Amino acid sequence: MTQLEAAKKGIITEEMEKAARFEKISAEELREKIASGEAVLPCNVNHKGITPMAVGKGLSTKVNANLGTSDAYPEVEKELEKLHAAIKAGANSVMDLSTGGDIDQVRKKIIEASPVMVGSVPMYQVLVENQRKGKGMIEMTADDIFAGIEKHCADGVDFITVHCGVNLEVIEELKEKGRVMDIVSRGGSFITAWMLHNQKQNPLYEEFDRLLEIAKKYDVTLSLGDGLRPGCLADATDAPQIQELMILGGLVKRAREAGVQVMVEGPGHVPLDQIEANMKLEKTLCYNAPFYVLGPIVTDVAPGYDHITSAIGGAIAASSGADFLCYVTPAEHLGLPTVEDVKEGVIAARIAAHAADIVKGVKGAWEWDLEMAKARKGLDWQKQIDLSMDPEKAAKMRKEKNEDDQECCTMCGKFCAYKLISEYLGTTFTGC
Repeated sequence: MTQLEAAKKGIITEEMEKAARFEKISAEELREKIASGEAVLPCNVNHKGITPMAVGKGLSTKVNANLGTSDAYPEVEKELEKLHAAIKAGANSVMDLSTGGDIDQVRKKIIEASPVMVGSVPMYQVLVENQRKGKGMIEMTADDIFAGIEKHCADGVDFITVHCGVNLEVIEELKEKGRVMDIVSRGGSFITAWMLHNQKQNPLYEEFDRLLEIAKKYDVTLSLGDGLRPGCLADATDAPQIQELMILGGLVKRAREAGVQVMVEGPGHVPLDQIEANMKLEKTLCYNAPFYVLGPIVTDVAPGYDHITSAIGGAIAASSGADFLCYVTPAEHLGLPTVEDVKEGVIAARIAAHAADIVKGVKGAWEWDLEMAKARKGLDWQKQIDLSMDPEKAAKMRKEKNEDDQECCTMCGKFCAYKLISEYLGTTFTGC
């Protein structure tokens, strides 16, 4: 029985109990959200040691970190180091997007080591394995694709990205309308090339019921990928993107009816003034399914700083209804991220998520900021560090910039506003 099936029957599972405690809500409230499909609880029956975490409406905004090997960097040890860095920085999930080295080993080790939910894109490995056999991606068969999906699910992956909405009709729309950057999604480009060469329909769309059977067997949450997400501002919110989203809405209904949990992925590069509309479109067209967004990135011209462009967009997206933010690192558009890039990306996304949670009224979000304000007023430096999103960095900067641990910081010194106004208003001032 999947978490969705249990929720529909009025059953509160152990995983729901644990996830509800994290959210500071009742298990019954969470069960209702899961039953309606407005929340998902990605929790593969084969992922041992996972800490259950729910994603969806009225819950804290979750943050994902992407990991994975490439041909240039195939070592599993480096990805495990990134995994630990991401979790330490506060990531709620990770995705293994490996395309190099021993992909099976990398995935299994990440799942084994991860207490947070793990996602993957099985299509990547199917393509790599075909190439290693001397074949091209155009020689993939539907059986190859579904065998790859089942392998990932059997290993314990909690959610999988599947590009089911990229079908021949959508591609014709893309060809007719035109784009600056065409398709930037790897999975979307793979399946598009396959369809155009073979002149066949997308197997993930045409045989969606087959996909549902596999997902249901392991209680894997489907993350319906946006194969036509915009890769630049000029392509945002165009007809092909919206047509794909409409198709995904129909698949959301079919998945729920089959007892399979489902969420929807979203853009991408989107200008500030279109983000809220994108969030509302997804919620309307996809029956309030949880929305998982990459960024959105709000300008195309900041390589090296795209964790910032992403955090700006992510804060607006989450406050407008997005439920799950996929981090973007400073290395986005430039290369494979380092451990430090992973940390920076997670923290930036967490800042965006928390800023949105304050607006959403998520329990505990406002109170966290209020405690920080009180600590600042009292010049309680240790408490400020303890309350900060990155205590290590805060402590390091405090030490480097303030010799002898003086009472006030080196920005204001004896002109400290907190200290001065406390003396003249007669309010409590406690110092360090």
